[in-house]
Amino acid sequence: MAGDDIRSALFLCALQNAVKHGGVPQSGAVIGMVMGAHPELRKQAKEVSGLAKDAIADVAALSPDERVAKLQSLSPEMFAALHEKHEHKKVLPDLEGAEHGVVMRFAPNPSGPLHIGHARAAALNDAYVKQYGGRYILRIEDTDPKRVDPEAYEMVKEDIEWLGLGITETITQSDRLPIYYDLCGQLIGRGGAYVCTCENEHFKALKDAKKACPCRDQPVETAIFLWEKMLDGGFKEGEASVRVKTDLLHPDPAMRDFPIFRILDKPAHPRIDARVYPLMNFSVVADDHLLGVTHVIRGKDHIANTRRQRYIYDHFRWTVPVYRHYGRMGIEGVVLSTSQMRMGINEGKYSGWDDIRLGTLRALARRGISPEAVKNAMLAIGIGETDISFSWDNLYAENKKIVDPAANRYFFVPDPVTAPVEGAPHRIAHAMLHPGDSSKGNRVLPFEGTVVLPASELVPGAAMVRLKDLFNVNIVRDGEKVSFSYGGDSLSDARATKAHIIQWLPAQQTVPCTLLTMEGEMKGVCEPAVTKELGNVVQFERIGFVRIDTVTEAGVRAYFTHT
Repeated sequence: MAGDDIRSALFLCALQNAVKHGGVPQSGAVIGMVMGAHPELRKQAKEVSGLAKDAIADVAALSPDERVAKLQSLSPEMFAALHEKHEHKKVLPDLEGAEHGVVMRFAPNPSGPLHIGHARAAALNDAYVKQYGGRYILRIEDTDPKRVDPEAYEMVKEDIEWLGLGITETITQSDRLPIYYDLCGQLIGRGGAYVCTCENEHFKALKDAKKACPCRDQPVETAIFLWEKMLDGGFKEGEASVRVKTDLLHPDPAMRDFPIFRILDKPAHPRIDARVYPLMNFSVVADDHLLGVTHVIRGKDHIANTRRQRYIYDHFRWTVPVYRHYGRMGIEGVVLSTSQMRMGINEGKYSGWDDIRLGTLRALARRGISPEAVKNAMLAIGIGETDISFSWDNLYAENKKIVDPAANRYFFVPDPVTAPVEGAPHRIAHAMLHPGDSSKGNRVLPFEGTVVLPASELVPGAAMVRLKDLFNVNIVRDGEKVSFSYGGDSLSDARATKAHIIQWLPAQQTVPCTLLTMEGEMKGVCEPAVTKELGNVVQFERIGFVRIDTVTEAGVRAYFTHT
């Protein structure tokens, strides 16, 4: 094999490695690829090793988009091999008793919009319904008026629609109070619950001592009378509650005769006129049974609730669903607390529920994160019991798989500096709209003497830059004065001086552009064609993926998605 052929083989292998993995290829990996394809070269290992360094250096000098374009043009077969799908379909662990289908539920409180923490249960339940077939219930749990935001009813439904869950039916618990009242009466009639009129501190002292309160042994008739008195307004808030009978000797005091109904006067519920409300453990059991829920997937923080709820199931002699409790998922980097978010919005710290510094699903959507990426990231986490830290990088990697094949490429020049280039010929640059899809065509960028460059590239010591898809520019400094001149077309000259390959724009063809990131704003200019990408995710070359949020006469506003 001749020297030129060896160089060509090494360059192609280094190019494919760089496109596949990013960064600078490792010499050993490149040599291994070539030796594997051409075993006869093992006798020339020393020569191959020397030539590999040059091939890797040539690849390292190319931008990521240039690497893709060159590999596609030089070896379509090697480029196509990168896109062959070898992914195995993500399979969740089997669910016990799911062979004939499942009934799952997602049950958020309408206290605010959904956030990334809600997405785990939502996505896992959705996946299991699709895996086994069955029903997927959205249950709005709004029987605690202290945790109800009237606007959240619609926000939750909008977020679920964006996430693309296969909801088959929706119920709202505040519509079902008569059902809960009837069941509570039945439970009291069975001797499984009683109305407690003890002061809280007195009851707590008895409970901690593993002793029954005086109300526990009241006759069923008396308990029914007191229950009806609660419903008729005969008690003030805090004077009476309904407690379920449990094991008074249970080692966990929280399990001993816990409350299942209470009286609340304030705040008023926005949807109904009521004073007596079921607590979560009762309404959840009632609905899970009546709606036929077969499997419940929720976090480990609900394990104690699961134990409480079993007492209610046992009193009614109802079948208990299959429970799976997954580990806690720590999420850093964004605000998730609904109260903190609301306070920040009211104080003007955040622009709204979709402020990109928040962890709401609508904030992710505004940044350009795909709902499929969110669901895929959650399925990758799965239902394991081990506590984990949520990885934003994994979410971004899932999103990149979705947006990268479709996102058009454009130049965005932050903090632009006007640069007349002396001695440069007028020329038209043809930059690919997408390096992986030649059918999309090219962007046309005419050079007519003056360009705008990123100020960050004009650092002391830089003697040359290469304008991507155009030519080299010499940077000449005379004191504080900086001038620019034509540096020729040679890519080799640019590599020799380790010149950066940078984005640029014709000075006559720019649109003001503000890029909003988690850290703040970047002011700059972008290509005029970006104005046609409203609502789309595009890639600003050398910056990252962004979502074009607004286009006005004042210019473009975009949100940074990820690199």
